[in-house]
Amino acid sequence: MQLEPHSNFKNFFLIQHPIISYKLALLRDPTTNRKLFKELTEEIAILLGYEATRDLPQTTRPIQTPLETFDGKDLESNQFVIAPILRAGLGMGDGLLKLLPMASVGHIGFYRNEQTLQAVEYYFKIPPNSEKALYLVCDPMLATGNTAVAAISELKKRGVGHIKFFCMVAAPEGVEHMTKHHPDVPIYGASLDRELNENGYILPGLGDAGDRLWAVK
Repeated sequence: MQLEPHSNFKNFFLIQHPIISYKLALLRDPTTNRKLFKELTEEIAILLGYEATRDLPQTTRPIQTPLETFDGKDLESNQFVIAPILRAGLGMGDGLLKLLPMASVGHIGFYRNEQTLQAVEYYFKIPPNSEKALYLVCDPMLATGNTAVAAISELKKRGVGHIKFFCMVAAPEGVEHMTKHHPDVPIYGASLDRELNENGYILPGLGDAGDRLWAVK
C-alpha cells in the first residue's frame, strides 16, 4: 500500500499506527526513564523506516530452497547510508541500522544557537563515494527545521541526491521550512504536533530528546 502525503504538506508522511501512537505516548511522559526512552526511540525508528521503505525498487534472484528453486525478491540496491543528526539522532540511527544492517553510517553534528535558533555545524563525516546511496537522515524532533535544512543542504553540496528524513515529532513550522528549502526530500514522522513555543520548542512535544537519551545537557 502506497503512503499518502499529509493533506497540508505534500512531502510530509504521517505514519499512523496504534503501536506507534502507544510508544510515542510513553516517550512524551516525563516519568519514562532513560533506558525505556532509548528503547522506544529505536523501536519507533524501526517502524517508521519499515513504512518509509515500501517504495524501494526490487528485483528477483533464484534461490534454492530445501525443496526447489524459487524466484525470491531482492533489493535492487543495497546502498544505504544512515545519517543521524547529533546527538539526539543517534537514538533513531540505531533503530534504522537494525532495520538495514547492510547500511553505512555517517554523522552530522549541529547544535542550535539558543539566541538565534540557527543551526551551527561542528562535525560532518559521511562515507566516501556514497553520493548514489539512499541517505536516511534522522532527528527525533523537527522543530524550527533549521538544523534539518542545514544538514540536508550540506549533503546536497557533496553530491547526495536521494534523501529521506525521519523524525518522531514535527511542528508545522518545521515541516513548512523543510518543504520550502527541500521540496524533493520526503519527511516521515510519527506525529505532527500543534506548534512551536516562543523558544522554538515543539508543543506538546516530548522535551529535549538528546537530554533524555543521554542524560547530558
